[in-house]
Amino acid sequence: MAQRGWVMILHLTLMCLWAASCVRGIRFDVAASPKCISEEIQTNVLVLADFSVVNHDQDHGHQPHNVSVKVTSPYGNLLYSTEDVSSGQFTFTTHESGIYVACLWIPNASQGAATTVDLDWKVGIAAKDWATIARKEKIEGVELELRKLEGAVEAIHENLMYLRSREAEMREVSEVTNGRVAWFSIMSLTVCLVVSAGQLWHLKRYFEKKKLI
Repeated sequence: MAQRGWVMILHLTLMCLWAASCVRGIRFDVAASPKCISEEIQTNVLVLADFSVVNHDQDHGHQPHNVSVKVTSPYGNLLYSTEDVSSGQFTFTTHESGIYVACLWIPNASQGAATTVDLDWKVGIAAKDWATIARKEKIEGVELELRKLEGAVEAIHENLMYLRSREAEMREVSEVTNGRVAWFSIMSLTVCLVVSAGQLWHLKRYFEKKKLI
């Protein structure tokens, strides 16, 4: 009974922490033009995604279309690519911080063609295969839940560190921009003062030549 109580508590705690990890399951329509999904991810993070064409179109007498998929890194490197498939899975570990993009479309589609796709996108601890880890390391029960909890806490800590570093970068960029704006304002004011002084001097010389003053 005590062990069950601990397992329940760990399950509840893990569910609360799981919200900090990214598990995105979405359904959307795909046409001939690419539809892209993006997410900002830090370095050294595992990403796992499953996609499949939904067959509900068959209920209305329509054959569902296959899709093509392409995944790119923040610097444009190709991480995954496949064409004309009804389902698939891709996984990779990030080596760059930034926005990762997955695009899906119907190849060689006729005008007005569309199909529905399910995408299950997992990032970080949510992408780990805990069943395989448990078999390899021969852990179960409370020990397994503690490992999951430890992984969730580490993922949250890494995300916080990443957000802190991004905040520092943005603050530095903001300070540099503010400094440049300040110098530009000072230079603009100086130019205005010099031009005004030159105009006054020119007018004074003009009036003196005309003997108006």
